[in-house]
Amino acid sequence: MEEDAGTMSKSRWKKAVPYAAAMAIQAIYTGMFVVSKAAFDATGAINTFVFIFYRLAAAAALLLLLALFSSWSKSRSPYPSPSSPATMSPRLLCKLFLCALLGNTFTLNVYNASLKQTSATVASAAINSMPVFTFLIAVLMGTEKVGKIRRRSAVGKLAGVALCAAGVLVVALYSGPSVVPPLTSHPVFFSRKLPHQVAASSGAVWIRGTFLLLLACATWSLWIVLQVPLLKEYPNKLMATAMQCLFGAMQSFVVAVVVERDFSKWKLDFDIGLLAILYSAFLGTGALMYLQAWCAEMKGPVFAVMWNPMALIFTIFCSSFFLGESVHLGSVLGGILLVGGLYSVLWGKSKEKENKMTSVAPEESQEGATIEHKDKEEELTSQV
Repeated sequence: MEEDAGTMSKSRWKKAVPYAAAMAIQAIYTGMFVVSKAAFDATGAINTFVFIFYRLAAAAALLLLLALFSSWSKSRSPYPSPSSPATMSPRLLCKLFLCALLGNTFTLNVYNASLKQTSATVASAAINSMPVFTFLIAVLMGTEKVGKIRRRSAVGKLAGVALCAAGVLVVALYSGPSVVPPLTSHPVFFSRKLPHQVAASSGAVWIRGTFLLLLACATWSLWIVLQVPLLKEYPNKLMATAMQCLFGAMQSFVVAVVVERDFSKWKLDFDIGLLAILYSAFLGTGALMYLQAWCAEMKGPVFAVMWNPMALIFTIFCSSFFLGESVHLGSVLGGILLVGGLYSVLWGKSKEKENKMTSVAPEESQEGATIEHKDKEEELTSQV
Protein backbone atom coordinates (compact mmCIF):
# COMPACT_ATOMS: atom_id res chain seq x y z
CA MET A 1 0.00 0.00 0.00
CA GLU A 2 2.80 2.40 0.90
CA GLU A 3 4.53 1.70 -2.42
CA ASP A 4 1.27 2.34 -4.30
CA ALA A 5 0.75 5.62 -2.42
CA GLY A 6 4.30 6.68 -3.17
CA THR A 7 3.87 5.83 -6.86
CA MET A 8 0.61 7.79 -7.02
CA SER A 9 2.18 10.85 -5.36
CA LYS A 10 5.13 10.72 -7.77
CA SER A 11 2.82 10.51 -10.78
CA ARG A 12 0.74 13.43 -9.51
CA TRP A 13 3.90 15.47 -8.96
CA LYS A 14 5.10 14.58 -12.46
CA LYS A 15 1.80 15.76 -13.93
CA ALA A 16 1.93 19.00 -11.93
CA VAL A 17 5.49 19.94 -12.95
CA PRO A 18 4.55 21.37 -16.41
CA TYR A 19 1.88 23.58 -14.82
CA ALA A 20 4.32 24.85 -12.19
CA ALA A 21 6.85 25.55 -14.95
CA ALA A 22 4.20 27.46 -16.91
CA MET A 23 3.44 29.68 -13.89
CA ALA A 24 7.16 30.24 -13.30
CA ILE A 25 7.46 31.40 -16.92
CA GLN A 26 4.77 34.02 -16.33
CA ALA A 27 6.43 35.26 -13.13
CA ILE A 28 9.72 35.65 -15.02
CA TYR A 29 7.94 37.50 -17.80
CA THR A 30 6.41 39.92 -15.29
CA GLY A 31 9.75 40.80 -13.73
CA MET A 32 11.31 41.23 -17.16
CA PHE A 33 8.58 43.64 -18.32
CA VAL A 34 8.85 45.81 -15.22
CA VAL A 35 12.66 45.87 -14.88
CA SER A 36 13.29 46.39 -18.61
CA LYS A 37 10.76 49.22 -18.86
CA ALA A 38 12.34 50.91 -15.83
CA ALA A 39 15.78 50.62 -17.44
CA PHE A 40 14.60 52.07 -20.76
CA ASP A 41 12.86 55.02 -19.07
CA ALA A 42 15.75 55.87 -16.74
CA THR A 43 17.89 58.96 -17.28
CA GLY A 44 20.76 58.10 -19.61
CA ALA A 45 19.06 54.82 -20.51
CA ILE A 46 21.04 52.16 -22.33
CA ASN A 47 20.40 51.59 -26.03
CA THR A 48 17.95 48.72 -26.50
CA PHE A 49 20.12 46.99 -29.13
CA VAL A 50 23.20 47.16 -26.90
CA PHE A 51 21.01 45.91 -24.07
CA ILE A 52 20.04 42.80 -26.09
CA PHE A 53 23.68 42.05 -26.93
CA TYR A 54 24.73 42.16 -23.26
CA ARG A 55 21.69 40.12 -22.28
CA LEU A 56 22.36 37.33 -24.79
CA ALA A 57 26.12 37.32 -24.16
CA ALA A 58 25.64 36.88 -20.41
CA ALA A 59 23.00 34.19 -20.94
CA ALA A 60 25.22 32.32 -23.41
CA ALA A 61 28.19 32.37 -20.99
CA LEU A 62 26.07 30.97 -18.15
CA LEU A 63 24.29 28.32 -20.20
CA LEU A 64 27.44 27.11 -21.96
CA LEU A 65 29.13 26.56 -18.60
CA LEU A 66 26.11 24.64 -17.32
CA ALA A 67 25.83 22.60 -20.53
CA LEU A 68 29.53 21.68 -20.52
CA PHE A 69 29.40 20.77 -16.83
CA SER A 70 26.32 18.62 -17.45
CA SER A 71 28.02 16.81 -20.35
CA TRP A 72 31.15 16.26 -18.24
CA SER A 73 29.09 14.83 -15.36
CA LYS A 74 27.28 12.43 -17.70
CA SER A 75 30.54 11.28 -19.27
CA ARG A 76 31.96 10.37 -15.83
CA SER A 77 28.80 8.57 -14.75
CA PRO A 78 29.13 4.75 -14.54
CA TYR A 79 25.59 4.49 -15.93
CA PRO A 80 25.54 6.70 -19.02
CA SER A 81 22.09 7.51 -20.34
CA PRO A 82 21.28 7.86 -24.03
CA SER A 83 21.34 11.54 -24.88
CA SER A 84 22.07 13.85 -27.73
CA PRO A 85 25.11 13.29 -29.95
CA ALA A 86 28.41 14.62 -28.64
CA THR A 87 29.11 16.61 -31.79
CA MET A 88 26.85 18.84 -33.82
CA SER A 89 26.61 18.43 -37.56
CA PRO A 90 26.89 21.49 -39.84
CA ARG A 91 23.24 20.99 -40.73
CA LEU A 92 22.21 21.16 -37.06
CA LEU A 93 24.40 24.22 -36.45
CA CYS A 94 22.71 25.93 -39.38
CA LYS A 95 19.29 25.18 -37.86
CA LEU A 96 20.39 26.56 -34.49
CA PHE A 97 21.77 29.69 -36.18
CA LEU A 98 18.48 30.32 -38.00
CA CYS A 99 16.43 29.68 -34.85
CA ALA A 100 18.64 32.16 -32.98
CA LEU A 101 18.17 34.70 -35.76
CA LEU A 102 14.41 34.33 -35.51
CA GLY A 103 13.80 33.81 -31.78
CA ASN A 104 16.65 35.87 -30.31
CA THR A 105 18.01 38.52 -32.63
CA PHE A 106 14.89 39.61 -34.49
CA THR A 107 12.25 38.97 -31.85
CA LEU A 108 14.10 40.43 -28.85
CA ASN A 109 15.38 43.52 -30.67
CA VAL A 110 11.97 44.37 -32.12
CA TYR A 111 10.21 43.61 -28.84
CA ASN A 112 12.46 45.75 -26.63
CA ALA A 113 12.51 48.65 -29.08
CA SER A 114 8.70 48.54 -29.05
CA LEU A 115 8.59 48.28 -25.25
CA LYS A 116 10.44 51.59 -25.06
CA GLN A 117 7.62 53.20 -27.09
CA THR A 118 4.74 51.70 -25.07
CA SER A 119 4.36 50.43 -21.49
CA ALA A 120 4.89 47.30 -19.45
CA THR A 121 1.14 46.61 -19.39
CA VAL A 122 0.83 46.80 -23.19
CA ALA A 123 3.92 44.60 -23.57
CA SER A 124 2.36 42.02 -21.29
CA ALA A 125 -0.93 42.26 -23.19
CA ALA A 126 0.79 41.77 -26.54
CA ILE A 127 2.38 38.57 -25.25
CA ASN A 128 -1.12 37.15 -24.97
CA SER A 129 -1.48 37.20 -28.74
CA MET A 130 1.01 34.33 -28.81
CA PRO A 131 -1.69 31.65 -28.30
CA VAL A 132 -3.39 32.93 -31.47
CA PHE A 133 -0.20 32.89 -33.54
CA THR A 134 1.07 29.63 -32.06
CA PHE A 135 -2.22 27.84 -32.62
CA LEU A 136 -2.45 29.00 -36.24
CA ILE A 137 1.20 28.16 -36.96
CA ALA A 138 0.85 24.75 -35.31
CA VAL A 139 -2.27 24.05 -37.41
CA LEU A 140 -0.45 25.04 -40.62
CA MET A 141 2.52 22.83 -39.70
CA GLY A 142 0.28 19.91 -38.80
CA THR A 143 1.31 19.66 -35.14
CA GLU A 144 -2.10 20.84 -33.90
CA LYS A 145 -5.59 20.08 -35.19
CA VAL A 146 -8.75 22.16 -34.91
CA GLY A 147 -11.04 19.16 -35.18
CA LYS A 148 -14.53 19.01 -36.55
CA ILE A 149 -16.26 22.38 -36.29
CA ARG A 150 -19.44 20.81 -34.92
CA ARG A 151 -17.63 19.36 -31.94
CA ARG A 152 -17.55 21.31 -28.71
CA SER A 153 -13.77 20.91 -28.44
CA ALA A 154 -13.22 22.73 -31.75
CA VAL A 155 -15.73 25.45 -30.82
CA GLY A 156 -13.99 25.95 -27.48
CA LYS A 157 -10.55 26.33 -29.07
CA LEU A 158 -11.76 28.72 -31.76
CA ALA A 159 -13.72 30.75 -29.19
CA GLY A 160 -10.63 30.94 -27.00
CA VAL A 161 -8.53 32.20 -29.88
CA ALA A 162 -11.16 34.85 -30.67
CA LEU A 163 -11.38 35.96 -27.04
CA CYS A 164 -7.58 36.23 -26.78
CA ALA A 165 -7.44 38.31 -29.95
CA ALA A 166 -10.24 40.58 -28.71
CA GLY A 167 -8.55 41.00 -25.34
CA VAL A 168 -5.25 41.98 -26.92
CA LEU A 169 -6.94 44.58 -29.13
CA VAL A 170 -8.87 46.06 -26.19
CA VAL A 171 -5.78 46.38 -23.99
CA ALA A 172 -3.60 47.70 -26.80
CA LEU A 173 -5.97 50.17 -28.46
CA TYR A 174 -8.36 51.23 -25.68
CA SER A 175 -7.12 52.86 -22.50
CA GLY A 176 -10.27 54.22 -20.87
CA PRO A 177 -10.50 55.93 -17.50
CA SER A 178 -8.23 55.04 -14.62
CA VAL A 179 -10.00 52.59 -12.31
CA VAL A 180 -7.14 51.84 -9.90
CA PRO A 181 -4.63 54.55 -8.95
CA PRO A 182 -0.94 53.71 -8.38
CA LEU A 183 -0.52 51.50 -5.33
CA THR A 184 2.13 53.83 -3.92
CA SER A 185 3.03 57.49 -4.30
CA HIS A 186 6.73 56.58 -4.25
CA PRO A 187 7.29 53.76 -6.80
CA VAL A 188 10.45 51.70 -6.44
CA PHE A 189 11.70 52.43 -9.97
CA PHE A 190 10.73 56.09 -10.19
CA SER A 191 12.04 57.96 -13.23
CA ARG A 192 11.16 61.41 -14.50
CA LYS A 193 10.13 61.05 -18.15
CA LEU A 194 11.85 63.28 -20.67
CA PRO A 195 9.83 65.24 -23.28
CA HIS A 196 10.71 62.83 -26.11
CA GLN A 197 9.60 59.88 -23.96
CA VAL A 198 6.24 61.54 -23.29
CA ALA A 199 5.77 62.20 -27.01
CA ALA A 200 6.70 58.62 -27.85
CA SER A 201 4.01 57.26 -25.50
CA SER A 202 1.09 58.80 -27.36
CA GLY A 203 -0.63 58.78 -30.72
CA ALA A 204 0.76 57.03 -33.78
CA VAL A 205 4.03 56.05 -32.10
CA TRP A 206 2.10 54.18 -29.40
CA ILE A 207 0.02 52.27 -31.98
CA ARG A 208 3.09 51.50 -34.08
CA GLY A 209 4.92 50.19 -31.03
CA THR A 210 1.92 48.01 -30.12
CA PHE A 211 1.75 46.36 -33.52
CA LEU A 212 5.52 45.87 -33.60
CA LEU A 213 5.07 44.05 -30.30
CA LEU A 214 2.52 41.81 -32.03
CA LEU A 215 4.99 41.14 -34.84
CA ALA A 216 7.63 40.11 -32.31
CA CYS A 217 5.10 37.82 -30.62
CA ALA A 218 4.32 36.18 -33.98
CA THR A 219 7.99 35.38 -34.63
CA TRP A 220 8.43 34.19 -31.04
CA SER A 221 5.45 31.84 -31.51
CA LEU A 222 7.05 30.45 -34.65
CA TRP A 223 10.26 29.90 -32.67
CA ILE A 224 8.37 27.91 -30.02
CA VAL A 225 6.76 25.68 -32.66
CA LEU A 226 10.14 25.06 -34.32
CA GLN A 227 11.67 23.94 -31.01
CA VAL A 228 9.63 20.72 -31.07
CA PRO A 229 11.26 19.15 -34.18
CA LEU A 230 14.62 20.68 -33.26
CA LEU A 231 14.66 19.03 -29.84
CA LYS A 232 13.64 15.71 -31.37
CA GLU A 233 16.74 15.88 -33.56
CA TYR A 234 18.97 17.16 -30.74
CA PRO A 235 17.37 16.34 -27.35
CA ASN A 236 19.96 18.18 -25.25
CA LYS A 237 17.77 21.16 -24.35
CA LEU A 238 20.44 22.93 -22.31
CA MET A 239 23.10 22.84 -25.04
CA ALA A 240 20.56 23.74 -27.75
CA THR A 241 19.45 26.78 -25.73
CA ALA A 242 23.05 27.79 -25.00
CA MET A 243 24.05 27.60 -28.66
CA GLN A 244 21.05 29.68 -29.70
CA CYS A 245 21.99 32.31 -27.12
CA LEU A 246 25.59 32.28 -28.39
CA PHE A 247 24.54 32.71 -32.01
CA GLY A 248 22.02 35.37 -30.96
CA ALA A 249 24.74 37.31 -29.10
CA MET A 250 26.98 37.26 -32.18
CA GLN A 251 24.14 38.42 -34.42
CA SER A 252 22.99 41.09 -31.95
CA PHE A 253 26.54 42.44 -31.66
CA VAL A 254 26.53 43.17 -35.39
CA VAL A 255 23.14 44.89 -35.10
CA ALA A 256 24.22 46.94 -32.06
CA VAL A 257 27.46 48.10 -33.74
CA VAL A 258 25.50 49.28 -36.78
CA VAL A 259 22.98 51.17 -34.63
CA GLU A 260 25.27 52.53 -31.88
CA ARG A 261 28.84 53.19 -33.05
CA ASP A 262 29.79 55.34 -30.05
CA PHE A 263 31.33 52.71 -27.75
CA SER A 264 31.42 55.17 -24.86
CA LYS A 265 27.66 54.59 -24.57
CA TRP A 266 28.22 50.86 -24.17
CA LYS A 267 29.64 51.41 -20.69
CA LEU A 268 27.68 49.76 -17.86
CA ASP A 269 27.15 51.32 -14.42
CA PHE A 270 25.77 49.89 -11.20
CA ASP A 271 22.20 51.01 -11.88
CA ILE A 272 18.84 49.70 -13.04
CA GLY A 273 20.30 49.04 -16.49
CA LEU A 274 22.80 46.50 -15.13
CA LEU A 275 20.08 44.89 -13.00
CA ALA A 276 17.84 44.58 -16.06
CA ILE A 277 20.65 42.97 -18.08
CA LEU A 278 21.47 40.41 -15.37
CA TYR A 279 17.80 39.60 -14.74
CA SER A 280 16.98 39.34 -18.45
CA ALA A 281 20.10 37.26 -19.16
CA PHE A 282 19.88 34.70 -16.39
CA LEU A 283 16.10 34.48 -16.00
CA GLY A 284 14.49 36.22 -18.97
CA THR A 285 16.67 34.54 -21.61
CA GLY A 286 18.40 31.48 -20.19
CA ALA A 287 15.78 30.08 -17.81
CA LEU A 288 12.83 31.34 -19.87
CA MET A 289 13.98 29.80 -23.16
CA TYR A 290 14.84 26.52 -21.43
CA LEU A 291 11.47 26.30 -19.64
CA GLN A 292 9.51 27.22 -22.76
CA ALA A 293 11.34 24.65 -24.87
CA TRP A 294 10.81 22.04 -22.14
CA CYS A 295 7.07 22.83 -21.88
CA ALA A 296 6.70 22.72 -25.67
CA GLU A 297 8.34 19.30 -25.73
CA MET A 298 6.32 17.88 -22.80
CA LYS A 299 2.83 19.32 -23.43
CA GLY A 300 2.94 20.77 -26.95
CA PRO A 301 3.64 24.26 -28.31
CA VAL A 302 0.16 25.66 -27.59
CA PHE A 303 0.32 24.71 -23.90
CA ALA A 304 3.60 26.61 -23.53
CA VAL A 305 1.94 29.94 -24.34
CA MET A 306 -1.67 29.49 -23.23
CA TRP A 307 -0.77 30.60 -19.68
CA ASN A 308 0.45 34.02 -20.83
CA PRO A 309 -2.71 35.90 -19.67
CA MET A 310 -1.55 35.33 -16.10
CA ALA A 311 1.48 37.52 -16.79
CA LEU A 312 -0.86 40.40 -17.65
CA ILE A 313 -2.56 40.16 -14.26
CA PHE A 314 0.81 40.06 -12.49
CA THR A 315 2.15 42.97 -14.56
CA ILE A 316 -0.85 45.22 -13.89
CA PHE A 317 -0.18 45.15 -10.14
CA CYS A 318 3.62 45.04 -10.32
CA SER A 319 3.84 47.96 -12.75
CA SER A 320 1.47 49.92 -10.53
CA PHE A 321 3.65 49.31 -7.48
CA PHE A 322 7.15 49.43 -9.00
CA LEU A 323 6.60 51.92 -11.86
CA GLY A 324 3.71 53.99 -10.50
CA GLU A 325 1.44 53.22 -13.50
CA SER A 326 -2.34 53.51 -13.16
CA VAL A 327 -4.64 50.58 -13.98
CA HIS A 328 -7.09 51.62 -16.71
CA LEU A 329 -10.46 50.22 -17.66
CA GLY A 330 -9.12 48.85 -20.94
CA SER A 331 -6.55 46.74 -19.09
CA VAL A 332 -9.24 45.26 -16.83
CA LEU A 333 -11.65 44.46 -19.68
CA GLY A 334 -8.87 43.07 -21.84
CA GLY A 335 -7.60 40.96 -18.97
CA ILE A 336 -11.05 39.42 -18.47
CA LEU A 337 -11.25 38.55 -22.18
CA LEU A 338 -7.76 37.07 -22.17
CA VAL A 339 -8.37 34.89 -19.13
CA GLY A 340 -11.68 33.75 -20.67
CA GLY A 341 -9.83 32.85 -23.85
CA LEU A 342 -7.23 30.92 -21.88
CA TYR A 343 -9.73 28.68 -20.14
CA SER A 344 -11.84 28.31 -23.27
CA VAL A 345 -8.91 26.85 -25.20
CA LEU A 346 -7.87 24.64 -22.28
CA TRP A 347 -11.48 23.41 -21.99
CA GLY A 348 -11.53 22.66 -25.72
CA LYS A 349 -8.30 20.68 -25.48
CA SER A 350 -9.57 18.72 -22.48
CA LYS A 351 -12.78 17.88 -24.38
CA GLU A 352 -10.68 16.78 -27.35
CA LYS A 353 -8.73 14.43 -25.10
CA GLU A 354 -11.97 13.02 -23.68
CA ASN A 355 -13.30 12.41 -27.20
CA LYS A 356 -10.14 10.49 -28.12
CA MET A 357 -10.44 8.35 -25.00
CA THR A 358 -14.12 7.55 -25.61
CA SER A 359 -13.44 6.70 -29.26
CA VAL A 360 -10.69 4.24 -28.27
CA ALA A 361 -12.66 2.65 -25.40
CA PRO A 362 -15.48 1.08 -27.51
CA GLU A 363 -12.90 -0.51 -29.83
CA GLU A 364 -11.08 -2.05 -26.86
CA SER A 365 -14.34 -3.33 -25.34
CA GLN A 366 -15.38 -4.80 -28.69
CA GLU A 367 -12.04 -6.60 -29.02
CA GLY A 368 -12.43 -7.90 -25.47
CA ALA A 369 -15.92 -9.21 -26.22
CA THR A 370 -14.67 -10.98 -29.34
CA ILE A 371 -11.85 -12.67 -27.41
CA GLU A 372 -14.25 -13.70 -24.65
CA HIS A 373 -16.67 -15.17 -27.23
CA LYS A 374 -13.85 -17.21 -28.82
CA ASP A 375 -12.79 -18.50 -25.41
CA LYS A 376 -16.34 -19.69 -24.73
CA GLU A 377 -16.50 -21.47 -28.09
CA GLU A 378 -13.20 -23.24 -27.40
CA GLU A 379 -14.48 -24.30 -23.98
CA LEU A 380 -17.69 -25.79 -25.42
CA THR A 381 -15.70 -27.59 -28.14
CA SER A 382 -13.39 -29.14 -25.56
CA GLN A 383 -16.37 -30.30 -23.48
CA VAL A 384 -17.95 -32.00 -26.52
